[in-house]
Parts: sequence; C-alpha cells; structure tokens
Amino acid sequence: MNFSIEIKNLKKKFRDFEAVGGITFNVEKGEVFGLLGPNGAGKTTTIRMITTLMPPTSGEIFVAGYDAKKYGATIRKYIGYVPQALSADSTLTGYENLLFVAKLLRLNKKEREERIDYILNILNLKDAENRLIKEYSGGMIRRLEIGQAIIHRPEVLILDEPTVGLDPVARLNVWKVLETLRKETGLTILITTHYMEEAEAICGRIAIMNSGKIAAMGTPEELKLKTGNPDATLEDVFTFFTGNQLESGGSYRETSQLRKRIQRFS
Repeated sequence: MNFSIEIKNLKKKFRDFEAVGGITFNVEKGEVFGLLGPNGAGKTTTIRMITTLMPPTSGEIFVAGYDAKKYGATIRKYIGYVPQALSADSTLTGYENLLFVAKLLRLNKKEREERIDYILNILNLKDAENRLIKEYSGGMIRRLEIGQAIIHRPEVLILDEPTVGLDPVARLNVWKVLETLRKETGLTILITTHYMEEAEAICGRIAIMNSGKIAAMGTPEELKLKTGNPDATLEDVFTFFTGNQLESGGSYRETSQLRKRIQRFS
C-alpha cells in the first residue's frame, strides 16, 4: 500500500494531560481522509504534530515516506497547510498574497507566475485577483488560503476546520475546489471537521476522535454499521462514538442540504 501519511502510536502530553493518546492511522495517496470529533478531542494537536509545528511526546510520523523526527524540513516541502484561523493578509490583494508566498518559497519568476495564474483560475478567483482581501467574502478568503498552501505543488494538503463559519454555499464552493484539485493533481487531503454530513460527502474514510483517542475508523457506511443500528443517521454515529451531539444552530440540517448539492457535482 502506498501511503502519503503514516501515524504510529502517536502521543502528546502537556504535563499530566494527555491530549493525544497513542493513535495509529494511515492516509493513502490521493485519498481524502477526515478526522472528526468534538472540540478538545485532539484533532488540531494531531494536525500540528503531522505538520511538524509541534513535536510529539512519542510515536512515529511519516509523510511521503520521510520520518518526521529526522527529516522535518524535508517533510514541510511535501505539505500544504491551511490552519483554522484565517491567515491571508487583508492589506494585500489576492494576487499579492499568492506572490508573497511564492517568493518566500523561492519559486523562480516563470514558475510563480504560472502557478499563480493556474491557482487563480482553478479557485475561481481570477476576476478578484486585484481586489484587497478585506473586500473578499469568507469563502473567497478560504479558497485563496488553499491556493497559498498548494502553490509549491505539495503531495499532501492538510486543512484544520476549513469551513467553520462559512455559510452552506461557501462551504460547497470550498469542497468543489478541493475535489477538483484532488482529481486533477492526485492531491492527498487530510481534513478535520465536525460537519458529519460534509465528511460523508467528501471523505473516503473517517477517523472519529474522542478524548485524544480514535474511537472508530472506516468508511462512512462502515461506521454506520458499527453502531448496530441499520437505520443509523450520521448524527447517531457521532453520538454513538463520542457521547456528544452535533453542534447546535442547524449545522446538521445545513450540511445535509450541502451533501445533496455536492452529490450533484460529483
């Protein structure tokens, strides 16, 4: 099996608190893999360790075949990362944000102009390239940040709750972009989210985290079967494995509608 990410018995402790408690999972090349769980489950801590932003207490991380303990700098070349907090510079235009990142990564002029043009087009931002980011909608900013993360052609794209705070239409546009990128480039995508229906529509496999451990892992259909209830809904699955309800405020209903929209584009 060809894996882009291999995680073996990964742990992270903060003094006496174990945030991640010995988890193991693999992500295949070209796969969209989802990490789900309630707040505080350990999702973001796991992501930060995989991206080498935080050292693990113990365990092993391999990205593109490289051991994170020995080849952290090399691994970062294979990863694109979109954090939960918005990171684009609001005082720059969309084009300038992409150019800034391309220069930081030392892409030559010809390559960076080709990459910027490709990204603006595939993200449907070409018409807005000269507008300041502060004039962008939340969904446009998220798409731009995805563009910044893939400008160096990484093998793996890691996103931490990329659609939090976006309305259903903006979330749909983000997912359409990610699916297009995966199909065109073979990009491996690891994503954290608490939108269960959204994860089912996009992710090939899902790991549900709770209290720092993986409570269950499999395809959405496999997870439903593991509840023992043949009529289980995705909300039932989430509750069964975590003991938590999906967030209030209509997120389940909205993402159910979103799933139907996504299916029309698949």
